[in-house]
Amino acid sequence: MNLSAFSLEHKWALVTGASRGLGQAIAIGLAEAGANVICASSRANGCDETLAAIISKGVKGFALAADLSNEDAVRQLAAEARSISGGINILVNNGGTIFRQPAVEYSMPEWRRVLQVNLDSAFLLSQEVGKDMIANKSGKIINIASMLSFSGGMTVPAYTASKHAIAGVTKALANEWAQFNIQVNAIAPGYFKTDNTAALQSNEVRNKEITQRIPAGYWGEPEHLQGAAVFLAGKASDYVNGHILAVDGGWLAR
Repeated sequence: MNLSAFSLEHKWALVTGASRGLGQAIAIGLAEAGANVICASSRANGCDETLAAIISKGVKGFALAADLSNEDAVRQLAAEARSISGGINILVNNGGTIFRQPAVEYSMPEWRRVLQVNLDSAFLLSQEVGKDMIANKSGKIINIASMLSFSGGMTVPAYTASKHAIAGVTKALANEWAQFNIQVNAIAPGYFKTDNTAALQSNEVRNKEITQRIPAGYWGEPEHLQGAAVFLAGKASDYVNGHILAVDGGWLAR
Protein backbone atom coordinates (compact mmCIF):
# COMPACT_ATOMS: atom_id res chain seq x y z
CA MET A 1 0.00 0.00 0.00
CA ASN A 2 1.43 3.33 -1.09
CA LEU A 3 0.55 6.06 1.39
CA SER A 4 0.52 8.56 -1.47
CA ALA A 5 -3.01 7.24 -2.09
CA PHE A 6 -4.04 9.44 0.84
CA SER A 7 -2.36 12.55 -0.56
CA LEU A 8 -4.57 15.31 -1.95
CA GLU A 9 -1.77 17.40 -3.43
CA HIS A 10 -2.74 19.43 -6.52
CA LYS A 11 -6.45 18.72 -5.90
CA TRP A 12 -9.09 21.40 -5.51
CA ALA A 13 -11.82 20.99 -2.91
CA LEU A 14 -15.04 22.93 -2.31
CA VAL A 15 -16.46 22.63 1.20
CA THR A 16 -19.78 24.23 2.13
CA GLY A 17 -20.66 25.23 5.67
CA ALA A 18 -16.96 25.69 6.38
CA SER A 19 -17.14 28.66 8.75
CA ARG A 20 -17.12 26.54 11.90
CA GLY A 21 -17.75 23.11 13.37
CA LEU A 22 -17.62 20.01 11.21
CA GLY A 23 -17.19 21.89 7.91
CA GLN A 24 -14.30 23.92 9.26
CA ALA A 25 -12.53 20.80 10.55
CA ILE A 26 -13.05 18.97 7.24
CA ALA A 27 -11.73 21.91 5.20
CA ILE A 28 -8.62 22.15 7.37
CA GLY A 29 -8.11 18.38 7.25
CA LEU A 30 -8.21 18.38 3.45
CA ALA A 31 -5.69 21.22 3.41
CA GLU A 32 -3.40 19.28 5.74
CA ALA A 33 -3.50 16.42 3.21
CA GLY A 34 -2.37 18.84 0.49
CA ALA A 35 -5.58 20.03 -1.15
CA ASN A 36 -6.28 23.60 -2.19
CA VAL A 37 -9.57 24.47 -0.52
CA ILE A 38 -12.42 26.80 -1.41
CA CYS A 39 -14.51 27.23 1.72
CA ALA A 40 -18.06 28.53 1.55
CA SER A 41 -20.40 29.94 4.18
CA SER A 42 -23.71 31.75 4.24
CA ARG A 43 -22.21 35.18 4.94
CA ALA A 44 -19.34 37.29 3.67
CA ASN A 45 -16.17 36.89 5.75
CA GLY A 46 -17.75 33.93 7.51
CA CYS A 47 -14.79 31.70 6.65
CA ASP A 48 -12.00 34.09 7.63
CA GLU A 49 -10.79 31.89 10.48
CA THR A 50 -10.98 28.73 8.37
CA LEU A 51 -9.22 30.43 5.47
CA ALA A 52 -6.32 31.52 7.67
CA ALA A 53 -5.89 27.95 8.93
CA ILE A 54 -5.96 26.58 5.37
CA ILE A 55 -3.35 29.01 4.08
CA SER A 56 -1.13 28.24 7.07
CA LYS A 57 -0.83 24.67 5.72
CA GLY A 58 1.02 25.97 2.66
CA VAL A 59 -1.81 25.42 0.17
CA LYS A 60 -4.14 27.78 -1.66
CA GLY A 61 -7.33 28.87 0.04
CA PHE A 62 -10.31 30.95 -1.03
CA ALA A 63 -13.55 31.94 0.69
CA LEU A 64 -16.96 32.38 -0.95
CA ALA A 65 -20.41 33.20 0.40
CA ALA A 66 -23.76 31.84 -0.74
CA ASP A 67 -27.26 31.41 0.62
CA LEU A 68 -27.80 27.65 0.21
CA SER A 69 -31.57 28.10 0.32
CA ASN A 70 -31.40 30.08 -2.94
CA GLU A 71 -31.04 28.03 -6.15
CA ASP A 72 -29.47 30.85 -8.14
CA ALA A 73 -26.94 31.52 -5.38
CA VAL A 74 -25.98 27.85 -5.26
CA ARG A 75 -25.41 27.72 -9.01
CA GLN A 76 -23.39 30.94 -8.80
CA LEU A 77 -21.29 29.38 -6.03
CA ALA A 78 -20.45 26.46 -8.31
CA ALA A 79 -19.54 28.84 -11.14
CA GLU A 80 -17.28 30.95 -8.91
CA ALA A 81 -15.54 27.85 -7.56
CA ARG A 82 -14.97 26.61 -11.10
CA SER A 83 -13.53 29.98 -12.12
CA ILE A 84 -11.09 29.96 -9.19
CA SER A 85 -9.96 26.35 -9.52
CA GLY A 86 -10.40 25.48 -13.15
CA GLY A 87 -12.39 22.49 -11.95
CA ILE A 88 -13.32 21.03 -8.56
CA ASN A 89 -11.90 17.57 -7.79
CA ILE A 90 -13.48 17.15 -4.36
CA LEU A 91 -16.92 18.43 -3.33
CA VAL A 92 -18.00 18.27 0.31
CA ASN A 93 -21.68 19.07 0.80
CA ASN A 94 -21.62 19.92 4.48
CA GLY A 95 -23.69 23.13 4.69
CA GLY A 96 -26.88 22.56 6.62
CA THR A 97 -29.44 23.85 9.08
CA ILE A 98 -31.88 22.49 11.64
CA PHE A 99 -35.20 23.64 13.09
CA ARG A 100 -36.79 22.10 16.17
CA GLN A 101 -40.55 22.04 16.70
CA PRO A 102 -43.10 19.32 17.52
CA ALA A 103 -44.37 17.71 14.31
CA VAL A 104 -47.99 18.70 14.91
CA GLU A 105 -46.97 22.37 15.00
CA TYR A 106 -44.14 22.25 12.48
CA SER A 107 -43.84 25.39 10.34
CA MET A 108 -44.08 24.66 6.62
CA PRO A 109 -41.84 27.63 5.69
CA GLU A 110 -39.20 26.16 8.01
CA TRP A 111 -39.78 22.69 6.54
CA ARG A 112 -39.08 24.04 3.05
CA ARG A 113 -36.05 26.05 4.20
CA VAL A 114 -34.43 23.06 5.90
CA LEU A 115 -34.92 20.89 2.82
CA GLN A 116 -33.62 23.62 0.50
CA VAL A 117 -30.45 24.10 2.53
CA ASN A 118 -29.73 20.48 3.46
CA LEU A 119 -30.92 18.60 0.38
CA ASP A 120 -31.56 20.83 -2.63
CA SER A 121 -28.21 22.62 -2.37
CA ALA A 122 -26.31 19.33 -2.13
CA PHE A 123 -28.01 18.00 -5.24
CA LEU A 124 -27.57 21.25 -7.18
CA LEU A 125 -23.87 21.55 -6.34
CA SER A 126 -23.32 17.89 -7.18
CA GLN A 127 -25.12 18.45 -10.47
CA GLU A 128 -23.06 21.53 -11.38
CA VAL A 129 -19.69 20.22 -10.19
CA GLY A 130 -20.50 16.76 -11.49
CA LYS A 131 -20.61 18.02 -15.07
CA ASP A 132 -16.90 18.80 -14.96
CA MET A 133 -16.13 15.59 -13.10
CA ILE A 134 -17.91 13.58 -15.78
CA ALA A 135 -15.98 15.38 -18.50
CA ASN A 136 -12.71 14.71 -16.67
CA LYS A 137 -13.71 11.14 -15.73
CA SER A 138 -12.61 11.73 -12.15
CA GLY A 139 -14.05 13.15 -8.96
CA LYS A 140 -14.99 12.70 -5.33
CA ILE A 141 -18.25 13.88 -3.77
CA ILE A 142 -18.74 13.61 -0.01
CA ASN A 143 -22.17 14.37 1.42
CA ILE A 144 -22.64 14.88 5.14
CA ALA A 145 -25.41 12.62 6.37
CA SER A 146 -26.37 12.07 10.02
CA MET A 147 -27.42 9.52 12.62
CA LEU A 148 -30.86 10.73 11.56
CA SER A 149 -30.22 9.17 8.16
CA PHE A 150 -30.92 5.93 10.03
CA SER A 151 -33.44 6.90 12.71
CA GLY A 152 -36.22 9.41 13.26
CA GLY A 153 -35.17 11.73 16.04
CA MET A 154 -37.57 13.97 17.95
CA THR A 155 -39.01 17.37 16.95
CA VAL A 156 -36.77 17.60 13.84
CA PRO A 157 -38.90 16.03 11.08
CA ALA A 158 -37.55 18.22 8.25
CA TYR A 159 -33.94 17.60 9.25
CA THR A 160 -34.60 13.86 9.45
CA ALA A 161 -36.30 13.86 6.05
CA SER A 162 -33.38 15.76 4.53
CA LYS A 163 -30.75 13.42 5.97
CA HIS A 164 -32.61 10.27 4.90
CA ALA A 165 -32.77 11.84 1.44
CA ILE A 166 -29.06 12.69 1.45
CA ALA A 167 -28.29 9.00 1.99
CA GLY A 168 -30.54 8.11 -0.96
CA VAL A 169 -29.13 10.77 -3.27
CA THR A 170 -25.62 9.60 -2.41
CA LYS A 171 -26.47 6.10 -3.61
CA ALA A 172 -28.36 7.34 -6.66
CA LEU A 173 -25.47 9.51 -7.89
CA ALA A 174 -22.96 6.74 -7.16
CA ASN A 175 -24.98 4.41 -9.37
CA GLU A 176 -25.07 6.86 -12.27
CA TRP A 177 -21.56 8.28 -12.06
CA ALA A 178 -19.38 5.30 -11.11
CA GLN A 179 -18.91 4.67 -14.84
CA PHE A 180 -17.09 8.04 -15.01
CA ASN A 181 -14.69 7.18 -12.17
CA ILE A 182 -16.60 9.42 -9.76
CA GLN A 183 -17.07 8.18 -6.21
CA VAL A 184 -20.03 9.57 -4.28
CA ASN A 185 -20.11 8.72 -0.59
CA ALA A 186 -21.39 10.19 2.66
CA ILE A 187 -20.16 10.60 6.20
CA ALA A 188 -22.74 10.17 8.96
CA PRO A 189 -21.41 11.90 12.07
CA GLY A 190 -22.59 10.68 15.43
CA TYR A 191 -23.08 13.09 18.31
CA PHE A 192 -20.50 15.85 17.92
CA LYS A 193 -19.88 19.00 19.91
CA THR A 194 -21.11 21.67 17.48
CA ASP A 195 -23.54 24.59 17.42
CA ASN A 196 -26.23 22.34 15.93
CA THR A 197 -26.21 20.11 19.01
CA ALA A 198 -25.97 22.90 21.58
CA ALA A 199 -29.53 22.28 22.77
CA LEU A 200 -28.79 18.60 23.39
CA GLN A 201 -25.46 19.31 25.07
CA SER A 202 -27.07 21.77 27.47
CA ASN A 203 -29.92 19.37 28.35
CA GLU A 204 -28.49 17.49 31.30
CA VAL A 205 -30.82 14.50 30.95
CA ARG A 206 -30.45 14.06 27.19
CA ASN A 207 -26.70 14.66 27.30
CA LYS A 208 -26.31 11.89 29.87
CA GLU A 209 -28.57 9.52 27.91
CA ILE A 210 -26.63 10.09 24.71
CA THR A 211 -23.21 9.77 26.32
CA GLN A 212 -24.20 6.51 28.03
CA ARG A 213 -25.25 4.99 24.70
CA ILE A 214 -22.00 5.88 22.89
CA PRO A 215 -19.60 2.94 23.37
CA ALA A 216 -16.63 5.34 23.21
CA GLY A 217 -18.15 7.15 26.20
CA TYR A 218 -17.86 10.71 24.91
CA TRP A 219 -19.14 13.08 22.23
CA GLY A 220 -17.06 13.54 19.09
CA GLU A 221 -14.93 16.58 18.33
CA PRO A 222 -15.01 18.03 14.77
CA GLU A 223 -11.43 16.87 14.17
CA HIS A 224 -12.59 13.25 14.45
CA LEU A 225 -14.09 13.59 10.95
CA GLN A 226 -10.86 14.58 9.24
CA GLY A 227 -9.51 11.07 8.67
CA ALA A 228 -12.74 9.84 7.11
CA ALA A 229 -12.93 12.91 4.87
CA VAL A 230 -9.34 12.59 3.65
CA PHE A 231 -9.88 8.88 2.95
CA LEU A 232 -13.05 9.46 0.93
CA ALA A 233 -11.45 12.42 -0.91
CA GLY A 234 -8.39 10.53 -2.09
CA LYS A 235 -7.29 7.68 -4.31
CA ALA A 236 -7.36 5.28 -1.36
CA SER A 237 -11.17 5.13 -1.65
CA ASP A 238 -11.39 4.58 -5.42
CA TYR A 239 -13.37 1.35 -4.93
CA VAL A 240 -15.70 2.78 -2.27
CA ASN A 241 -18.92 4.12 -3.75
CA GLY A 242 -22.44 4.81 -2.54
CA HIS A 243 -21.38 4.16 1.05
CA ILE A 244 -22.61 5.92 4.20
CA LEU A 245 -19.65 5.91 6.60
CA ALA A 246 -20.67 6.33 10.22
CA VAL A 247 -18.19 8.17 12.42
CA ASP A 248 -20.08 7.81 15.66
CA GLY A 249 -17.98 6.34 18.46
CA GLY A 250 -19.97 3.13 18.03
CA TRP A 251 -23.46 4.66 18.45
CA LEU A 252 -25.06 2.56 15.70
CA ALA A 253 -23.43 -0.63 16.98
CA ARG A 254 -25.33 -0.29 20.24
